[in-house]
Amino acid sequence: MKKLGITGGIGAGKSYVCRLLADGYGLPVYDCDREAKRLNNEDPFIRQRLVEMVGPDVYLCDGTLNRPLLASYIFGNPLHLSAVNQLVHPRVLADFRRWASLQQSPVVVMESAILHSSGFDREMDCVLYVDAPMEVRIARVVERDRCSRAQVVARIQSQTLQGTPDYVVMNDGTDLHAQLQAIMNEILK
Repeated sequence: MKKLGITGGIGAGKSYVCRLLADGYGLPVYDCDREAKRLNNEDPFIRQRLVEMVGPDVYLCDGTLNRPLLASYIFGNPLHLSAVNQLVHPRVLADFRRWASLQQSPVVVMESAILHSSGFDREMDCVLYVDAPMEVRIARVVERDRCSRAQVVARIQSQTLQGTPDYVVMNDGTDLHAQLQAIMNEILK
């Protein structure tokens, strides 16, 4: 089984590419963002450590993560961010490994905006970077997140391409299917 990591900047279309791979090739996709949120709520080890780090209010009465409180704990404090990442990333990776071992596919996909900074790229056999023109990315995120252009530009400027991807697709309205077909032909051979 091959492991394909999908990454790219905000608004580039990582999730769209993953949907195309799932729908067109039947590939199972592990969405790191969604699964990290699930683990933050369900994993007893993460829950215990977050309570120790942030305090009991880090979980709401219904047992879900108090995301605004955690965000205020993390942002602006690199030590706090690092501590939370060192807690969560290994648990996500272990969960991905467990999940991948249950799949019956020649290729499994991991979608992660932080594939390289988390170290998840070291688990992958190959990495696909999804890109799109800056104005397209800005428009997508403004519409999706209902935020200002300035906020989106600041988020984009804070992201940098790390590592060297094996493949790059340009999600700019040209034939993305043809780009993915060529890549999948190479991966599946």
